[in-house]
Amino acid sequence: MKERLPPTVWLLSLCTAWMFIGSTLLITVSALIGFELTPDKRLATLPMALQFLSIMLAGVPASLFMGRYGRKPGFLLAAVIGVAGSIIAIVAIIKGHFIGYCIATLCFGTFTAFGNHYRFTASEVVGPALRSRAISMVMAGGVIAAFVGPNLASWSAGLVDGHAFAGPFVVLIGVYLVSMMTIALADLPKPDARAAVAGGRPLSSIAGQPVFIVAVVCQMLGYGTMNLVMTSTPLAMLAHGADLADTAFVIQWHVVAMFAPSFFTGHLVARFGIVPVLTAGVLLGFVCVTINLTGESIAHFTASLMLLGISWNFLFVGGTTLLTRAYHPGEQARSQALNDFLVFSTVTLTALSAGTVHHVFGWQIVNLGVTPLLGVTTLAIVWLAVAERRGMLSKAMPLA
Repeated sequence: MKERLPPTVWLLSLCTAWMFIGSTLLITVSALIGFELTPDKRLATLPMALQFLSIMLAGVPASLFMGRYGRKPGFLLAAVIGVAGSIIAIVAIIKGHFIGYCIATLCFGTFTAFGNHYRFTASEVVGPALRSRAISMVMAGGVIAAFVGPNLASWSAGLVDGHAFAGPFVVLIGVYLVSMMTIALADLPKPDARAAVAGGRPLSSIAGQPVFIVAVVCQMLGYGTMNLVMTSTPLAMLAHGADLADTAFVIQWHVVAMFAPSFFTGHLVARFGIVPVLTAGVLLGFVCVTINLTGESIAHFTASLMLLGISWNFLFVGGTTLLTRAYHPGEQARSQALNDFLVFSTVTLTALSAGTVHHVFGWQIVNLGVTPLLGVTTLAIVWLAVAERRGMLSKAMPLA
């Protein structure tokens, strides 16, 4: 009889849904708010850039905080910070303060930095045999966000008279409070005393393992590829005469494709092993680029972005699962902190550079430019497969 996932995994999946609902809501309105509040319209996307920067900078403190005090206190603190950021955003929008809104986005990024650990937490509440399924099902919560987030932003625009952009943040307060109540019900592991002291192997030893390096490369470059192409797609569609409805359709189904595979990615890892799943992810990335280079119709954009979403899912879920096999109990806080710092540094850089690269070099160069990222990822996966075949990996950390 197949072993079932514990209820905590499903609660973590719901928390992931609330996090991504907030993220998609913010993506929908943030640049528009920046454009309305700042006199210098070149700074319209600064709030969103600061949110990504905050995710990057808060990732290490978030991991170390939870390593010392536990997952639940960390997630509850993050929700409080999210509520505070929403209140600051409402006041800033009503008062017309651009800097105030920028401060609010730093709070949203901090919440996400903690929330990115939902997937790691899922791996800690199950045994090794269920880790890939648990991580995958937690990521599946993002499917809800694809449909709820943008529509929630539109529906809530009339909640505050005279300030259409304040309404979404009233709703966002509710999202963070629901997130807080959901995580309060979860049975999360207590902090490991070994993680609170400088125990375990040196971080350099952990990070030098093939499993750690390949796990980080797959997450980092898979996410970077997705971010560059996804962020540039609306600009490319605009240049080829697509309207806002077409763009919204393509992006929505891209987000669905990012998270829907999570319902079966864990099963694929358990059935075939991590290397085949990672290989499929990088191959789908190459197919996405090929489609983008051969046509610019709505059908081309839709197909390529959906394949890009599946590619990201296989590389991110597979890479996260692989990472859990690189550290021993007591080493996870430092290992996860380094992993997320590297991954979300790449996310931040690609988010900041995508618009400039597209504007200066064009859509085809954006796609050709990600092929080296996919190439390096391919080499990393081949190296992992060879290392496994030659017995260079820890026997306690099998890939299947």
